[in-house]
Amino acid sequence: MIDKLEYFIALARERHFARAAEELGISQPTLSAAIRQLEEQLGVMLVIRGSRFQGLTPEGQRVLEWARRIVGDARTMREEMRTARKGLSGHIRLAAIPTTLSMVPRLTAPFQEKHPDVTFSVFSTNSLQILSLLENLEIDAGLTYLENEPLGRVTSVPLYAERYCLITSKGGPFADQAEVTWKQAGDLRLCLLTADMQNRRIINRHFAEAGVDVKPTLESNSMIVIISHVRTGRWCSIMPRNVAKSFGFPEEISIVSLVEPEPHHSIGLVATHREPFTPLVSALLHEARNLAEKGVD
Repeated sequence: MIDKLEYFIALARERHFARAAEELGISQPTLSAAIRQLEEQLGVMLVIRGSRFQGLTPEGQRVLEWARRIVGDARTMREEMRTARKGLSGHIRLAAIPTTLSMVPRLTAPFQEKHPDVTFSVFSTNSLQILSLLENLEIDAGLTYLENEPLGRVTSVPLYAERYCLITSKGGPFADQAEVTWKQAGDLRLCLLTADMQNRRIINRHFAEAGVDVKPTLESNSMIVIISHVRTGRWCSIMPRNVAKSFGFPEEISIVSLVEPEPHHSIGLVATHREPFTPLVSALLHEARNLAEKGVD
C-alpha cells in the first residue's frame, strides 16, 4: 500500500503518467496497474482518465491528502529506526530562495560537523515552489520569507530580518552617499530578480509605496547574474544588505542604504508541521534555533 501511495503522490505532482513513471524509475504500465490496484483497494476512482491524465476526482484529492500524511509518517518511522540502529544519518533536501543562499552554510556547516553521516542537497527556487515541494514530500525543509504571503501549515524558525539597499558600482549613481530613497532608485537602470520571486514582489510593493512603477531593464532568477551586471557599471540593483556583503567585492561595488521607506522582512527555516518530526528535520530545526540565538548578520 505505501508504495502505491507514493506512486499516486508522484502522479498527482507530475499530472502525467509517463513523466511520473520516469521519475519513479518504473514503467508506465507498472504505474497504471498500481493506480488501478489502489482504486480497487479503496473502492473509489482516483483519477479522471481520457486519452491523457485529466486530473483527480474529488475522492482522489482527499486520498492525496491522506497519502501525503501516511507516506510522511512511514518515512519518519523508517528514519527513526535507522537512527536507533546507526545514529543520525541520511540525506536532507533543503530548498532556499535566492536571497538566502549565501547564509545556507551558516546552517549546514555546523550541522554537518555535529552529524558527519548526514549529507545535503540544496536547491534554489522561489517561495511558492518551496511550499509546493514541502507539501509533495520532495524536500525536507526550506529557507524562505515568513510573512507577506500565506505559508500554510508549517513549523517555522525565524532567523533574521532582510533589509534592503541599493547596489551600485564604484563611481556609479549614489555610490558616494550613505542613503538613497526608493523614489530616487526608481529612476536608475535596474537589474532585479524575476517576477516569480517573492523578493521581487516585495521590492515592487515598496517602490509603489514611493510612487514608482519600476521597470527593470534586466531580470534574472540568479543573484550571481545580477551582481555580475552591477559590476559592469551599467546597472544598479536592489538586494538585501547581507546578500550584497556576501559577494565580497568592496573595491568594485558600493552598498547604499534605502530609505523612505525602510522595511524589513523576516526570513526563516520552514518544515511541514508534523508530530513527530523525522530525526533529521528535528535536528535541523534545533540547529536553526541555535543559529537564531547567536544571531545572523
